[in-house]
Amino acid sequence: MNNILVVDDEEPFRRLLKNELARKGCAVSVAADGGEALRLMRENPFDAILLDVVMPGVDGLSLMKKLKEDPSAPPIVVLTGKATVETAVEAMKNGAYDYLTKPYKLDELAIVVDRACEYGRLSVKSKLLEQELVRKESPFEFVGTSRQLKDILALIRKVAPTDSPVFIQGESGTGKELVANTVWHYSKRKDTPFIALNCASLSESLIESEIFGHEKGAFTSAYQLKHGLVEVADTGTLFLDEIGEMPIGLQAKLLRFLDSGEFRRVGGNKALTVDVRLIAATNKDLAAMIKQGTFREDLYYRLNVINITLPPLRERKEDIAALARHFLKQYAKKLDKSITDLTSDALELLAGYHWPGNVRELENVVERAVILCESNLLGAEDLSVPTPAVIAELGTNPSLEEMEKNYILRVLKEANGNQSRASQLLGIDRKTLYLKLKKYGIQT
Repeated sequence: MNNILVVDDEEPFRRLLKNELARKGCAVSVAADGGEALRLMRENPFDAILLDVVMPGVDGLSLMKKLKEDPSAPPIVVLTGKATVETAVEAMKNGAYDYLTKPYKLDELAIVVDRACEYGRLSVKSKLLEQELVRKESPFEFVGTSRQLKDILALIRKVAPTDSPVFIQGESGTGKELVANTVWHYSKRKDTPFIALNCASLSESLIESEIFGHEKGAFTSAYQLKHGLVEVADTGTLFLDEIGEMPIGLQAKLLRFLDSGEFRRVGGNKALTVDVRLIAATNKDLAAMIKQGTFREDLYYRLNVINITLPPLRERKEDIAALARHFLKQYAKKLDKSITDLTSDALELLAGYHWPGNVRELENVVERAVILCESNLLGAEDLSVPTPAVIAELGTNPSLEEMEKNYILRVLKEANGNQSRASQLLGIDRKTLYLKLKKYGIQT
């Protein structure tokens, strides 16, 4: 079922379009202006947007410009009664998938909506394949000398040659995907596909089709058979990140797949079999989710055959200097800067910080510092890290929640309040950022 958002300032038109699309098998939400549409998009994933141009408040073109910055935004079909060549050109320049005028023919509109939704799904698949190509061409490297890091690498080398599931736990930014990629590199499957999917990046209606595929005609926009990621990854490795975000109903199907290697495409009756090694990762407390009834206990134990737990950066501070120098070298080369090292004051400042965003936060801080640095040594004044005096204001032992809140506020400030950019810097999806903002009462 396609999940559609209708944005129009005319209430009778919103009601009419909602009823008509519902009869075509769509789930429809409505908004009276761009501001309300943005609020709904923070709370729900949509497959396509039907958008009027002329509206009070945040109009259609303004909304499109905002969404253009977000690579995960759904396709937009502009539907307006005040069509001009100028608005049509402006709409297409800002990324509209299609442009229709009122009055419209329902059958024509339904076809355009279905095509827009399928285009969005194909874009997601294309991005996944692009990630796979980048991963194969990218070097992987564990940087640091801590005992924890050495133990993790030794464990990876032991378990990688097996075909058992691997379960990776750790806070956001600790390097769970790097671990998954390293397991694949040392495995017997290193010459076969490594396919990664973030379970939080897709709506509940899309994720089953992405993983297991669908048959032609399985739902309204299923014009042709679609192979799922388990088939794309056949003989290789499938990495499911943010496994805690997987819908409870789909968890049962994943458990059956793990037990037998068998699956059925959405809308299909035939049992298919593939040979896939599964790696899963999460930053959530799955034991607590099991008690809440949002994660299956049997799936947890099936995934947790080999457990790799990544410590937060604040628990392996001896690695901070090596990581900072690694990122400095990487970004100095990328940005064509002749920066050779960090000053002792800079290293001392980095070592005294708690790093709620872990290695990802350290990388972002060093990248920004390299951009700002005007000498051949990166100093403490170049680093956007709270000083010991600021840290002292939080108390000698600030809670993880206090650190996380302050980290999010700092990243939002750096992103000028742009939530899409902030979520990219934080390494989380936009929905997760929205929930954290709501949790901490942060207004943007």
